[in-house]
Amino acid sequence: MSSKKNQFTPEEIKQLAFLRQHRRAHRRHLNMPLTTTEEHIAIDPPTRGQRLADRVASTIGSWRFILIQSTTITCWIAGNVLVGQGAWDPYPFILLNLLLSFQAAYTAPAIMMSQNRPSELDRRHAQSDYEINVKAELEIELLHEKNDILKEQELLALSQAVRDLTEQVHLMAARLPKVS
Repeated sequence: MSSKKNQFTPEEIKQLAFLRQHRRAHRRHLNMPLTTTEEHIAIDPPTRGQRLADRVASTIGSWRFILIQSTTITCWIAGNVLVGQGAWDPYPFILLNLLLSFQAAYTAPAIMMSQNRPSELDRRHAQSDYEINVKAELEIELLHEKNDILKEQELLALSQAVRDLTEQVHLMAARLPKVS
């Protein structure tokens, strides 16, 4: 009878050994228990700057902000057009353009900082999913190996039973008188 290890190709044996070694090394590196859970994914509490970036992003990404800003810009333009020659920011509204550029220069990085944290969380989730998948693959391989060993033992027992029965049949046939 061939053993389970003989049924794997050398490449499969090498891959399985690599996965086992990787799992052990990674657990030692992270000082993790035997199971990977969501608690290992937890991200540190946000810093003051991250909270500020989140507030800026949530404010600027709201309809309330868009409506207020649109109303302010409309009033700015209307006020300057209606005043005429003595306007504080006459057409082509250079001061308004400067203010909007200033606003964009500071809000765009704040929004990007706010989006970095969910990306980091996604990366950690992906890493955790990978680790869980590696562990599941190893567990499935071990179950297959155990199953094959049990089948092999059962087959050996059945083969032995067949040999024993064959031997008994031969013994019984030898005891029977020969008919000529």
